[in-house]
Amino acid sequence: MADLTTIKVSKPLRERISAAAGQEDATVQTFLEQLMDEHDRHKRLAAVAEAIRGADPAGLSTWRAETAEWATVDVDTETER
Repeated sequence: MADLTTIKVSKPLRERISAAAGQEDATVQTFLEQLMDEHDRHKRLAAVAEAIRGADPAGLSTWRAETAEWATVDVDTETER
């Protein structure tokens, strides 16, 4: 079993967390893990967006061409039959 610890939060926040976890049919731990995963994903996507905004036009053009090429690899050929 993983090491467990406590975190200090106000009672109203604890109740909000518990209620939200219950609505998702999840334990508080699972719910908080999912929230942190979403938070981490949001930060990664924000970093990518910032990198794109700061890219030079030539580099961005190259990136767009490369991603367009990769997108054709994702085409599901089973649906085309």
